[in-house]
Amino acid sequence: MEKNTIDLLVHNIGLLVTMQGKQEARTGKEMSNVGAIEKGAVAVRDGKIVAVGREEEVRAQIAGLAIEEELDAKGKLVTPGLIDPHTHLVHGGSREHELDLKLKGVSYLDILAQGGGILSTVRATRQATEEELFTKAKGSLDIMLLHGTTTVEAKSGYGLTLEDEIKQLRVAKKLNESHPVDLVSTFMGAHAVPLEYKERPSGYLDVVIQEMLPEVKRQGLAEFCDVFCEHGVFTVEQSRQILIAAKELGFGIKIHADEIEPMGGAQLAGELGCISAEHLLAASDEGFEAMQRAGTVAVCLPATSFNLRLKKHARARTMIEMGIPVALSTDYNPGSSPTESIQLVMTLGCLNLGMTPEEVITAVTINAAHAIGKANTIGSLEAGKQADLVIFNASNLAYLPYHFGINHVNTVIKNGNIVVFDGKLC
Repeated sequence: MEKNTIDLLVHNIGLLVTMQGKQEARTGKEMSNVGAIEKGAVAVRDGKIVAVGREEEVRAQIAGLAIEEELDAKGKLVTPGLIDPHTHLVHGGSREHELDLKLKGVSYLDILAQGGGILSTVRATRQATEEELFTKAKGSLDIMLLHGTTTVEAKSGYGLTLEDEIKQLRVAKKLNESHPVDLVSTFMGAHAVPLEYKERPSGYLDVVIQEMLPEVKRQGLAEFCDVFCEHGVFTVEQSRQILIAAKELGFGIKIHADEIEPMGGAQLAGELGCISAEHLLAASDEGFEAMQRAGTVAVCLPATSFNLRLKKHARARTMIEMGIPVALSTDYNPGSSPTESIQLVMTLGCLNLGMTPEEVITAVTINAAHAIGKANTIGSLEAGKQADLVIFNASNLAYLPYHFGINHVNTVIKNGNIVVFDGKLC
């Protein structure tokens, strides 16, 4: 029997960004349609939105129902919960010791070739216990939540053995079960070739395809499979083999494509129908055309190109104009993008990728939801969807990326529960 009460009414919202509208991933001019409503309200029952719109209209819809709790937004900006669709959340150690190498001009791929980079984190992750990985990742999730992130995609890829990949994915599963933030897990055993297979990478390819993928699927530890298609890591053909095998097992597929060099990863994403292609700094127009035809979401990671001091960034404007849905993400990891702040990424999306504030909020809500296959439940504020909302200490969208370097979050509501209030975890 349906309850005759409203659990929570968020009212006196100055500007309510709903992202209502087209249900497909937003492209082109549609990325500027944020469904903004002045003087809004949102009514919540059992963790779901039951009414959203102008306050007078919402109150009319729920007239006669008892309201258990009212939250005064005090004229502030309210948006859907922010979504981070590309992170390497679970890992051991840190790599600040590589900062000096970066400052001296040593490239990302050169550091990796010397046994640093990803391989350095692999050593730390293998040495860490499951409990240590859980504690470290929980700390990062807490920071993400404080900054308005309510759903996170988490990749493995720092174990590179069956045992250690499973260890990472088990930690992500436990976090999803115990933390307010929802986690979507991606298996990425093809993140690098481990040192023990350096002289015979084809042997490691067999391990990923024949041992890791089936066992991860058997245990139900990941929804997606990703691969790092890059010079010195996995070739296009190797990436194709891994992703086809993953697809045949029922995984959704993603690809780290054309991050440093133009490898043809974007074309492969389109060919195989990947749900998302990520990084894309060196992707060609032909790759973009293939992605557009397939409906693949481009996940751009401007904090990574910023931190690696690269002279070029992902061509977000070109992709938007070509009709490719663009999402943004932190790429949180211990090396190339050690930040949990999606708000920093929003600023970089404007300043380095040339996106508007409206396009940016689309990229971290509804398009990010499409990049992880969750747009039917999150990414916009609509009746029937999860009640994931953020109240910002701002009156308009432009203020968020404009006033950078601070946390603008006042309150976060996750599944209808207030989990951050006045900038503090509840």
